[in-house]
Amino acid sequence: MANIRSQIKRNRQNETRRRRNQAVRSELKTRAKNALAAAETGDPAAAVEALKQAQRRLDTAAAKGVVHPRTAARRKSRLTKRVNAHLG
Repeated sequence: MANIRSQIKRNRQNETRRRRNQAVRSELKTRAKNALAAAETGDPAAAVEALKQAQRRLDTAAAKGVVHPRTAARRKSRLTKRVNAHLG
């Protein structure tokens, strides 16, 4: 446990950010899973919409620094490839 007041405050801030980032990362996984599930059903409109939502969340996470921009680009690319493969 820290004795210095600034470090106590820093620990509180870090914990808040960790929880927020964890929630964002979890949502990214959920959005990707939803996009793949929509693609597997064979409904192109639903799959495209779900993919668009997932890509939007990845861009937001990259802009906020939750994930690295190149990581976001790589995930978007791979997800798009997988969705397109299911749609044929």
